[in-house]
Amino acid sequence: MHSRRRGSSGSDRPATDEPPEWSDVDAKAVEERVVELSADGLSPSQIGLELRDAGVRGMPVPDVKAATGKKITEILEENGAAPEFPEDLANLMQQAVRLTEHVENNPTDYQNKRALQNTEAKIRRLIEYYRGDKIDEDFSYSVDDARERLQG
Repeated sequence: MHSRRRGSSGSDRPATDEPPEWSDVDAKAVEERVVELSADGLSPSQIGLELRDAGVRGMPVPDVKAATGKKITEILEENGAAPEFPEDLANLMQQAVRLTEHVENNPTDYQNKRALQNTEAKIRRLIEYYRGDKIDEDFSYSVDDARERLQG
């Protein structure tokens, strides 16, 4: 939204609801592996990449939802391992923390001051989008809170 790029195009996921014939992994084993990878500190998108590349017991999992009928975040919520914030919001908050530290160390870097303003604007819009559903009604964003929550 705040960049001069036009976006990126890529291949689309096949429009099918069932896993391919060559991938015959057990749904229970996939769910256990998802929880295990989450305990190792991986985010939901990193878990998906790990399952795609390494798989479960040597068998790749091309699509977790097709294999189990549930998304990775749903599996994590069922097992009490869901992240505190949605992944897109957490990534933006980490970026804002890094930009804040950079701007504090380099006060005349006006380009990154503007980037920080744009990032915080995106954070505020996402908070309004998730408020009441995935974030508490009374949550308010500040860089210090983000620093504490994401570090600890």
